[in-house]
Amino acid sequence: MDLASPRSEPAAARADADPGPCILTRPPRQTAPLVIASPHSGRAYAPDFLALSRLDSRALRKSEDCFVDELCAGAPGLGLPLLAARFPRAWCDVNREPWELDPAMFADKLPPYVNVASPRVAAGLGTIARVVASGEPIYRGKLRFAEAVARIEACWRPYHAALAGLIAETRAAFGACLLLDIHSMPRLPGIAHGHGPDIVVGDLHGAACARPIVQLVEQALRGEGFILRRNDPYAGGYVTRHYGRPREHVHVVQIEIARALYMDEAELLRGPGFAALQAGLTRLFATLAAAIPALL
Repeated sequence: MDLASPRSEPAAARADADPGPCILTRPPRQTAPLVIASPHSGRAYAPDFLALSRLDSRALRKSEDCFVDELCAGAPGLGLPLLAARFPRAWCDVNREPWELDPAMFADKLPPYVNVASPRVAAGLGTIARVVASGEPIYRGKLRFAEAVARIEACWRPYHAALAGLIAETRAAFGACLLLDIHSMPRLPGIAHGHGPDIVVGDLHGAACARPIVQLVEQALRGEGFILRRNDPYAGGYVTRHYGRPREHVHVVQIEIARALYMDEAELLRGPGFAALQAGLTRLFATLAAAIPALL
């Protein structure tokens, strides 16, 4: 998959250049200590990936947080930067450590620094996933470790360089930073359609974000009419663990949005609730942008 360096653009930039592995949409001026990220909405399924896979692109998209980058598209107009990956989660998952790999996937021996024993690896969902979210194996045969290295260097590292840079810039400009790491989720087991939760808010059980900030996020979401849970079953992934350091004035909240709110999960199409949810998230960002500086 040919993905170059991250593309950074103002909110009204042209879209005809090589976009690279991720798109960073910057406002003309950042107006609040708030950063929005969509790490799993990438949908650039290159021919070389499809050639390696036993699945077609439709099946591979079962791991994708479909359209989350579009749901967050109002952020730059509010003066907030938006970072979105272009590459699919099934190709390289940036919400994992850089080297969480399943040795059974590879033809050669993995170096000792690779984490082969994490729960994510055991589930088949490491940095290079063995299965899609529905559990179907992705690959026809074994990969070479060099393939993992190439993906991590081309995708994982540029994404995190862009994210870390945004956090550092925001902290330098405002003294602190709140990152909203936004994902989507399938309907949770045992919960009937329409009975929530609509959104799961994750703060690593208080370790990644100060309590008043999480409470403000939840208050704003409830004000939009959403049914919430906190940390159950999604408390946060690598991004939340790695960047969430409240004592250093960097706070991270992971937001998981039920796909049934805005899309047809079977057909992978935007649903009738898409526009309303997009507007609701834009209002959430505006509310936080106005209130967060007093709490950070």
